[in-house]
Amino acid sequence: MSSIQYLLDENVDLLLRVELLNCEHTMVVWRIGDPGAPSKGSLDPEILCWCEQNGFILVTNNRKSMPRHITDHIKNGRHVPGIFELNPNMSIRETVEELLLIWGASEMKEYQDVIIYLPIAS
Repeated sequence: MSSIQYLLDENVDLLLRVELLNCEHTMVVWRIGDPGAPSKGSLDPEILCWCEQNGFILVTNNRKSMPRHITDHIKNGRHVPGIFELNPNMSIRETVEELLLIWGASEMKEYQDVIIYLPIAS
């Protein structure tokens, strides 16, 4: 079983979590606003700290400000398990397949302190 856990940004389509869990029910996929996760409206730096403390890779479509926030986070001596930026040109099915492949074939440490733009292989 994979150690990778995903936290979906609040603006990510809820269908992504539904489809991921339909394909792999043992996967840990939380969403901002879920009990135990950051609350809706949390600021990006707070989300990065939460991901660091709880060992979740952030899945987001925030291409605008997240690169700046992860840079600041790391400059402050912090770490983040990783950030996966969704591709607006990928379908839900393609995104699910990509996240399933990552979950099943890699380890958390491979993504520490980096932003990965999906798809990994173009």
